[in-house]
Order: sequence, then C-alpha cells, then structure tokens
Amino acid sequence: MSAPPEISAIFGWRKGKPNIADHASSLSVEIASRIFSSLNITRESTESGQTLGNRFEEAVAGFLKRKISDLSPDRNWSIEHRSITDFAQYAHLARIKELAEENPTLQSSLGTDYLIRPDITIGLENDPYPHLHAAVSCKWTIRSDRVQNIRHEAVVMTRHRRGRQPHIVAVTAEPLPSRLAAIARGTGELDCVYHAALSELWSACPDGKATDMLDELQAHDRLRPLESLPEVIAYY
Repeated sequence: MSAPPEISAIFGWRKGKPNIADHASSLSVEIASRIFSSLNITRESTESGQTLGNRFEEAVAGFLKRKISDLSPDRNWSIEHRSITDFAQYAHLARIKELAEENPTLQSSLGTDYLIRPDITIGLENDPYPHLHAAVSCKWTIRSDRVQNIRHEAVVMTRHRRGRQPHIVAVTAEPLPSRLAAIARGTGELDCVYHAALSELWSACPDGKATDMLDELQAHDRLRPLESLPEVIAYY
C-alpha cells in the first residue's frame, strides 16, 4: 500500500528538507527524505505548519469520503467536522452544557473539556440523532503536547458515551517510529494509529531500534496503513 494521492499532494520539500521532518533531528530528516524519494516527491512546499495541518485534515477527510462511499454506498454516511454532542451517544452532554451555563458554580465545577470536536467525525444518519461511528484525530506530525491532546479527547469520548463506542483513531504522517510509539503505545485510549505512508516508512527506516519499534507496534495491532482505515469503518 502506498500513500493516498490526496496526501501525497501535500508532501513537499522545504529548504531542502521534507515538510514532515523535524529539522532538528537528523534521523527524522533521513527517514522522511527516504519516504519522499520512494514516493517521487519533487514539489516545493511553502506552507506554514498550521496550513499543512489543515490541508492534511482536509486530505484525510477527502480520502475517507471517496473510499467509504465506494465500499458502502448504501449506508447514509456523514463525514464532517462536528461536535460529539451532535451524535446520539453524546447528545446528553448538550443538556449538561445548558444547565451549566445557567449556573456559574456548576459551570466552574464541570468545566468544558467534555465538549470535544474531533478533526473528522464519521456518522451514520439516524433519527433523532446520527450515530457516531468513528472519530479521527489528524496530526501531520507528532509532538508531546499533541499526544496528550489526542489521549484526552479519546478518554472523554470513552467515559461520557451512552451506547456503542465509536472507533477512535489517529492519522499521521510522522516519520519517527519513537514518536509514533508515544501515541500508539499505552492502555488503549486510542483503538489504533494509522500512518499515511506506512510501507514507505518501513523501507525508509534503518535496521535496528527503529524497525524493531515498528515491528512491535504492528505486531500488537497498534499501527496500520491509512489505506486500511476505510474498510475498517465501512465493515465495522
């Protein structure tokens, strides 16, 4: 499996280095450069980090819409960026929010960190509320603060649901196996991490600790290629 075309179109070189690499890490630059060589990436990238993150989210959503509609055309899918309170399992949280807004003391006690808005929500339309089938967190690259944000959202969706658990996943183009392990390992807040160019990453990693880490993550079904996500969603 190779990187989906929607995502390959975002890959590019910035000042001679891949735009997915941490330029302060020689290993990150080395692995990312090999990934780009495998994909024949020649585009010059001038986008800011925030713009790349937004484009990545749009590309993942576009890829999922295209593939899921082909795999499961008879189901009424809704692939958007919506609050979890719009969905059947979390509709009760909207009422809690209303009550909290009427009572400053209650609002202070409850906070608002349960009002999650995942990067991509995949719903199945149903009256009176759609069912949240999957929640996708899109991270162009991985940093420690981003790992904590992803875990927090996953914990909130698990704790506060009423009904069936949605498939909670992350999608990334991060080239360093150690940073992938930082989000893929753990006690299962996330169901799985999907990589945008996993086969190229495998080929790009030098033998040793990096490939051992990838082998561990895949052996424990914590890391999968992004190309496999549409089938998981469509047939789950």
